[in-house]
Amino acid sequence: MTLIRSLFISALAAAASVAVAASNVDYSDGILFVNEDWYGHQNSTVNFLVPDAIDGDYWHYRVIQAENPGMELGCTNQYGALWHGRLYLIAKQEKDPGTDITGGRITVADARTMKIIHQQTNIDPSGAQCDGRGFVGIDEHKGYISSSNGIWVFDLDTFTITGQVEGSANPNVGGSDDKPGADPAGALYRGQSGTMVLAEGKVFAAHQQYGVLVIDPALNKVTDVIAMDFVQEGAGIGSILKSKDGDLWLSVAKSTQGTGAALNYLVRLDPVTLATEVVAIPEGMYAPLNSWYAWTPDAFAASKRQNVLYWKGGQNRWFAGTRIYRFDIDTREVNLFIDLDQEGANWKLYGCSLGVHPVTDEIYMSLYHELGTPTYITRRYSPTGEVVRDYQMIMNYWFPSMPVFAVKDTPGAVETVGAPSSSTTLSFRDGLLSVTDAEPGSAVGLYDVSGSLSARFHADAEGNARFVTSGFLNPGVYIIRNGDATLKLLVR
Repeated sequence: MTLIRSLFISALAAAASVAVAASNVDYSDGILFVNEDWYGHQNSTVNFLVPDAIDGDYWHYRVIQAENPGMELGCTNQYGALWHGRLYLIAKQEKDPGTDITGGRITVADARTMKIIHQQTNIDPSGAQCDGRGFVGIDEHKGYISSSNGIWVFDLDTFTITGQVEGSANPNVGGSDDKPGADPAGALYRGQSGTMVLAEGKVFAAHQQYGVLVIDPALNKVTDVIAMDFVQEGAGIGSILKSKDGDLWLSVAKSTQGTGAALNYLVRLDPVTLATEVVAIPEGMYAPLNSWYAWTPDAFAASKRQNVLYWKGGQNRWFAGTRIYRFDIDTREVNLFIDLDQEGANWKLYGCSLGVHPVTDEIYMSLYHELGTPTYITRRYSPTGEVVRDYQMIMNYWFPSMPVFAVKDTPGAVETVGAPSSSTTLSFRDGLLSVTDAEPGSAVGLYDVSGSLSARFHADAEGNARFVTSGFLNPGVYIIRNGDATLKLLVR
């Protein structure tokens, strides 16, 4: 090893261990990038990007360490979600083997200050090995955490795991050391639960072995299972997300074995009727890649401003990262949206680090050259695919996971104008838009002044519906429509 290379590695290691000092940053308006970080050397990290910083001070690095001296995240933290003023971070393990600091599989931080409110090492209360995957909020009191062994109920008031969702467990768990004897590879990457979406009062979860789990959060129980065999015999699910129009979209794995191979289809799932539609991806283009083999949320994202989806696709299922596709849901057209090979400089998208800003509709991606090179940038694209700006980063093996968009919300800045035309009533509190006394099962639409549908949801059997508006309603006038009943909504 040359002296120059030795000095470079020493400097890099020293830089990796230092967090940028806290500076009274308000983390409620910017982009939080959750990083796996350098496995075998340090715990996971979160970087904060202020994309339009006037002084050019765009990056605040390792903000969890900066705001919580002596504390860190767990190992291979792949998921972050903002919910009711908190950031929920889910890691695979509680501690990286290369560090002395124990973090947690579950970390909860204040969304404005990044101060850690709660941290715990285990998900399964029994202490059995159960690695973290994702999080979804149900209401202000309850959330679900997906894992290598089922989906767990997390009490957001007491920060305790109160049980496992019935019907969600990994069927391969049960042998010695939490591994089945018949499966030498163990259960960590067989029969996992992955991404989850809240829609129409139900939770829809991707289960590696079963397909889509439909969960009643009032019962904490799986009520329906949608296997993926209708696409192709032996097929599995990749990821699940919700589009602007309220439908759910599934990526399709070739099998349930976690090889990473994808089938060239998308599946639309109606969250009310559970009806499905298979959409073929045109020849010469690629469907969303999946990563059960070393789980991540996948580079599969939906716009909240347009009825479109974006994803990373390619022939090489492991490290393809140069082609980003755009799917217009209304026209069913698939286009190659971004081709990093054509842009030059040998940049590739790392893992699942692609996201669409809920307000500006811009696309943000974390780019790298090679796995052995600690050079990363974050690139910002316009909604039409033009490069807006590159954000250079300090050298480190970040291995970014996913962007989490923090958008300032002003609870109470929504009011009704005029009287409703029926008994249907509207209320707004803490980002939750509630409709009461609607016709049971009827569709409730949220429209902007141009008549474009911004969101769709349905009233339950009691005629009630709730929808989380926080983070995507721009100031302006909206119309809530339920049959002949309308309400005008002013967002200031």
